[in-house]
Amino acid sequence: MNRSPSFMSQQASSLIFLHGLDSSSRGTKGSYFRKNFANVLLPDFQGDLNERMTRLYELTHELQELTLIGSSFGGMMATIYALEKPDKVTKIFLMAPALNFPEFKNYSHKQTAVPAIVYQGTEDTVTPLSEIKPASEKIFKNLTFHELVDDHMLHNSFQTINWGEIIG
Repeated sequence: MNRSPSFMSQQASSLIFLHGLDSSSRGTKGSYFRKNFANVLLPDFQGDLNERMTRLYELTHELQELTLIGSSFGGMMATIYALEKPDKVTKIFLMAPALNFPEFKNYSHKQTAVPAIVYQGTEDTVTPLSEIKPASEKIFKNLTFHELVDDHMLHNSFQTINWGEIIG
């Protein structure tokens, strides 16, 4: 398995940030988590959903009690992971999760008791509130849903969320 140096040095961590489709661990959100949470794992993902999920399963094979933070496509990945491996996940935090993307269709009928907190912009045109809120309510039995007056990237809200308090 090809592991980056940062992954190797933080292998015991159970906090993982999953970036969006066209982003990386070096984007705004990844940089924020890198700066503020020394134990966060920040893997980079490429390819389609299957390739990304395969990499995520490889990276987390030996880890337990995961806290997953996912943004957009990474939010969809975190949701799929929680649906498929709920015994490994303590909680998930999702920002504008791509639960409306075609890649998620095969999972949309499933449910999980993994605690989930969702942050969703009311002005999001990529993952619209009108689709994401009902999907989240159907999937997550233990859901806290926050509607924010913001866009898909949560430009106005991301850094105002008290991440230190909610991640613990």
